[in-house]
Amino acid sequence: MLNKTYPYYLANVAVAANTDLEVTDKFSGEVATRVAMADAAAIDKAIGYAVEAMPAMRAYPPFKRQAVLEHCVKRFRERYDELALALCIEAGKPINDSKGEVTRLIDTFKVAAEESVRIDGEIINLEISPRAKGYHGYVKRVPIGPCSFISPFNFPLNLTAHKVAPAIAAGVPFVLKPASRTPVGALIMGEILAETDLPKGAFSILPAHRDGADLFTTDERFKLLSFTGSPAVGWELKKKAGKKKVILELGGNAAAIVDGDQGGKLDYVVDRLAFGAFYQSGQSCIGVQRILVHAKIYDALREKLIAKTKSLIMGDPKDEKTFVGPMISESESNRLAGWMERAVQAGAKIVAGGKVEGAMFEATLLEGVKRDTDLYRKEAFGPVAILERFDDFDAALATVNDSDFGLQAGVFTDSLAHAHRAWDLLDVGGVVINDVPSFRVDNMPYGGVKDSGLGREGVRYAIEDMTEMRLMVMRETW
Repeated sequence: MLNKTYPYYLANVAVAANTDLEVTDKFSGEVATRVAMADAAAIDKAIGYAVEAMPAMRAYPPFKRQAVLEHCVKRFRERYDELALALCIEAGKPINDSKGEVTRLIDTFKVAAEESVRIDGEIINLEISPRAKGYHGYVKRVPIGPCSFISPFNFPLNLTAHKVAPAIAAGVPFVLKPASRTPVGALIMGEILAETDLPKGAFSILPAHRDGADLFTTDERFKLLSFTGSPAVGWELKKKAGKKKVILELGGNAAAIVDGDQGGKLDYVVDRLAFGAFYQSGQSCIGVQRILVHAKIYDALREKLIAKTKSLIMGDPKDEKTFVGPMISESESNRLAGWMERAVQAGAKIVAGGKVEGAMFEATLLEGVKRDTDLYRKEAFGPVAILERFDDFDAALATVNDSDFGLQAGVFTDSLAHAHRAWDLLDVGGVVINDVPSFRVDNMPYGGVKDSGLGREGVRYAIEDMTEMRLMVMRETW
């Protein structure tokens, strides 16, 4: 079980400042633990410490950064079950999904450990004309400066890891605000980081309410803000961020296209669609929300997907048989239920699921959803998927693109031409062929276009954002 209380981490040190933040068990609704909450003064101190740590972090050599990351990998493995259970309780994530996220946490730190010792530069040939004869150019990457990180509730371990691990590899101090609904995993991460010899001020992990955390966005001492969360909040933060670099990983209403040549592979396709739509109660920005199926196989796929959806077990996330646990809160469940009800009033039909009780929302499949409804246009962020048919592949691509979002898309097809056409034409950050858009490996570039965000994560790509190129020009003779 969880500890009774957890401190926050200010300049590498555990501080039991208070127990003001109640963290609930998302299934039972009961208070599971209490966490120290940072105020504006603590956040200001953390930023000051990060600034002071910058010279020591610049001088902290790559092999030491690698050792810190390898220590984290070792300790995460030793505390695997504890981390998984904490995630299951604070996020309501089914235990099998929780274990999978701990595995990804470990993967992300492993990749960062490897990347930390190969942050290389380049030599540039400057002799492009007679006036540059004898000049040589050299580029290296240097840490950008103190970074501000704000992480979300839905992947509180792995999405935090995608900020913290690259920061250590790049040699930048950071101040992290974990989601107030799910701060425990990040604080355990802080406990493990505090076991290392990182310079004082290299990290602070400070749970804080959104309305009291403006400094994470507005303080000019930060040189980069990395935010993962809702589009409305992310784009508003960008407006307030000033001169600092901003990386946004936001929402989506991801689509999967099933081409007409998939009739012999329906069992595989249906299994992957059900996983992509309903894993961790659909609370993933690359969860499958729209499913476009070729008319030739629509009826057969529909029948199998309905049966699969109805077979998914909803219940206590601590039970290994559970596939669908609670949504993060009853208010989020009510919001999605309202969208579903209005879609039905506009002519949609629920073909599987549809029951809602408190934060528990049954895996639900609809068809006939009008394209101007909230359920179709916005990010559902819950266990709801929409079925529709198409006759023409290019028309299906156009339908996917008819969205304010563009994070990832999935295309099931045996046609190499269709795969490349999707890659060419889909206005998204990533196209996944023969799997769902929910697929992600932690070293790949990940991010979106349009309202889905700005920039890319994935360890090496995050390191590039957290470092800057510095040029040296050398004249050979004078």
